[in-house]
Order: sequence, then C-alpha cells, then structure tokens
Amino acid sequence: MEEEIEFLLDTAKEGNDKSISHLISELEKIRAGKATPSMLDSVQVEAYGAMSPISQVANVNTLDAKTISVQPWDKGMLDAICTGIINSNLGLNPQNNGEMIIISVPVLTEERRHDLVKKAKAEGEHAKVSIRNNRKEANDQAKKMKSDGLSEDRVKDIELEIQELTDGAVKKVDEYVAKKEKDILTI
Repeated sequence: MEEEIEFLLDTAKEGNDKSISHLISELEKIRAGKATPSMLDSVQVEAYGAMSPISQVANVNTLDAKTISVQPWDKGMLDAICTGIINSNLGLNPQNNGEMIIISVPVLTEERRHDLVKKAKAEGEHAKVSIRNNRKEANDQAKKMKSDGLSEDRVKDIELEIQELTDGAVKKVDEYVAKKEKDILTI
C-alpha cells in the first residue's frame, strides 16, 4: 500500500511540474520590452517543400535589446524566412540585407504592456487550474485507497501532503507570473 501512496504523490508532483513547465514555455512566448530569440519560436518557414521551425533553418540571436538577427544556414532561404516572420502575425518587420535578416523590435505602448500582463496572468490561471485538477485526481485516488482498506487518518495525511504539493506549485506559478509582469512593465 505504501508503494501506491508514493506513486500517487509522485504522480501529483510530476503533474504539477508539467503544468509549471508549460506555463514557463507560454510565458516565454509573451513578448516583454526587450528582444529575445524565443520570440520567433512559433515562426514556421517553408524549407525544401516542408514547413519547419525557424530554428531548424537559421541561427537566431539578439544583437541588442531591440534587435534580433536571423542568420540562415542557406542564403537561398532569406526570402522564405522573411515571409515566415511576416505570416506569423507577430507584428515584426524583417529587413533582408542579403546576408542575414535584421528585425527591429518596436517599443511596446503602455496599453499593449497591460494587455500582455493580462495574458501572462491568464496563463498563470490556466496553470493553477491544471494544478488544482492534479490535486483533485490525487485526492480521489486517496479516497479510493480508503475503500481498499487504508485508515482514515492515513488518507487525511495523504490529502495534507497533496495540499502541500499544490500550495508549493501555486506559489511557483505566482512567482513566475510576477517576474514576467515585472519584465513586461519595465521600460
């Protein structure tokens, strides 16, 4: 029975970790005031007859806080990369200089910053809902163990451990969202 309890707690923790990892990847996609290579992660480029992520056809770097450079491995891909960036609806205007693509990231308006903060908070809330669902599933399994002969006191202890895991994960979500909010609002 102890093995089942360990497995239950490990599964709950693993589910929370996945929710937090997903939150981090979603927050990275939200543009803060400065340019980052991850801003182009969602860009798909037509390369050799198939759609590929930009990272598979070019090197993406930042030159400074407002500029991204895209250096294709094959110079023939320059136009396809420009088209992919424009079609991605990121609001970026790529400049092709024949060697690489330079993207000047426009400064965010105050209104746009507040919209991005709302989006970050919404992503945080999605993560919290996922974490709460993990808690509910784990608690349901603990209650099922009670009907399999586990004592009521032990079930209460398991539920407390699950709640501690949940509280810790929710605290991490709040920290990540607060950090992203600070990044977005910093000019």
